[in-house]
Amino acid sequence: MNEKEIDVLVRARILRRKQVDISKTRSLVKSAGNNVNVVKKIPLDDNSATLIFREIYESIRQLGEANWIIRGFEPLNHEISLDGFKDMSLKESIKLNYLPRFKKIRNDVNYNGFIVSIGQASEIVDFWNKCGNEIIDNIQNKLNNFINHK
Repeated sequence: MNEKEIDVLVRARILRRKQVDISKTRSLVKSAGNNVNVVKKIPLDDNSATLIFREIYESIRQLGEANWIIRGFEPLNHEISLDGFKDMSLKESIKLNYLPRFKKIRNDVNYNGFIVSIGQASEIVDFWNKCGNEIIDNIQNKLNNFINHK
């Protein structure tokens, strides 16, 4: 996302300029990773699919928030949190196209009582397995660059 696009989001009150918060960035990244590590230990079945989906989605959202915070912004909604990944160069960047659908499923779960299928939960687990660590590494690199150029 270029500066013009970001300025539009700030003026629209979708993003807010904030001082870079190193400890919050670290905390969000650690929380996301820990959460997924715990959730992935739960056997995936009809009863656990919704929980697994929701918790992995929340971890992805936390990484999206961390990605904006290290750039000096606070996302004011989930959608923009996830949009921050668009600039990342990932081996499986095509998988980023799944994020809007994951968001819709998560909203259906939280607000409409939707039950996630094993297939849908498997998709978000697959997304995490293919992109999660690479996203974390990308954010860690941004964090290290910020600290080293402070």
